[in-house]
Amino acid sequence: MKKKQIAVNLLWLRTGQVGGSQEYLIRQLMGVSLNEEAKNDYQITLFVQKGFARHHPELAEIYKCVEAPAHRGARLARIALEQTWLAIKTRKFDAIHHGGGTMPRFGLRNTILTMHDVQYLSFPENFSRLKLAYLSRVVPSSLNRATVITTPSSYVRDRLISQFKLSENKVKVVRHGVDSAIGKDSTNEAELRQRFRLELKKVIFLPAITHPHKNHKFLLQLMKLHWTEKDLVLVCAGGKGGAEEEFMREVRRLNLDDRVMRLGRVSDSDRDGLMKLSLALVFPSLYEGFGAPVIEAMILGTPVIASNCASLPEVIGDAGLVLPLELDAWSSALQIVQAQREKFVSAGKLRATHYSIRNSGNDLVEAYSAVVI
Repeated sequence: MKKKQIAVNLLWLRTGQVGGSQEYLIRQLMGVSLNEEAKNDYQITLFVQKGFARHHPELAEIYKCVEAPAHRGARLARIALEQTWLAIKTRKFDAIHHGGGTMPRFGLRNTILTMHDVQYLSFPENFSRLKLAYLSRVVPSSLNRATVITTPSSYVRDRLISQFKLSENKVKVVRHGVDSAIGKDSTNEAELRQRFRLELKKVIFLPAITHPHKNHKFLLQLMKLHWTEKDLVLVCAGGKGGAEEEFMREVRRLNLDDRVMRLGRVSDSDRDGLMKLSLALVFPSLYEGFGAPVIEAMILGTPVIASNCASLPEVIGDAGLVLPLELDAWSSALQIVQAQREKFVSAGKLRATHYSIRNSGNDLVEAYSAVVI
């Protein structure tokens, strides 16, 4: 039987850039390569920016990659290429998977559209006027035209169905896939403690860009009012987001300079090592389409304390401490996870198996099968 031809539109993925939606789809595609049905039934081709194969050799070894004319990540240039170059290049394929949350108006009729989240509906103030106008116009159109829509969580699925009056059969959950081998190259604890002057410190860890919805300031209030041990340090890793300056001002205002460590971006090895040595991953986010760091912490044996917002209760289940964003509710959280550490670590490792790369790939194959029957 002739294999079905599936195109995957990755033109939206900027070469060398790392983020939740990028990692989500890359891991899905790795998972698809482990699926026997996919090996037998589908020929998958990736349409990518220049340099993609160099930054993602693991995918380039598995799938044929077709490079687009250079557009340097500029949105208007990328949109123009999707409407023209991509439409022409994929016209003989059986279906196309758009992984960036929007779809061009021209091209194949059989489509899979991945929607990582719809944060702009919940927190429009976090977006520029131009971006908000673009999403408000393009997202509904893309959702209506897609054959199948995939989301990383039931939370996002239910929000799409409710907000845009979509058929339940049209929207399918494709789980995040988190590599169970994460942490195998993590930096040694002793080295990290010496380098960052953490030798005698108790560490809690938040790996997140300082976007407003990540809610870093909530932890500062906790550090000032409830988590007051002098040897307790909040380590924040991740790039600078829109709330960076406000966060650092608050650190100074609350006189927490010696108890809050702002590292910026760190290597994967350092990040995993810091996660492993921490008392807990603290994740007070206001919005997550999935929240991969909570599963990564579970794999690494670190208890999770997280907010009860958006998808987090669904993803964490009973494998972590899920709390409302109230200071009193979080006041004893560290004592709880320390007293029940073995229970949380064991439950977390079990929970993480549900979000394997193989399971993610299997979910995506099911979505493909619904389009090219």
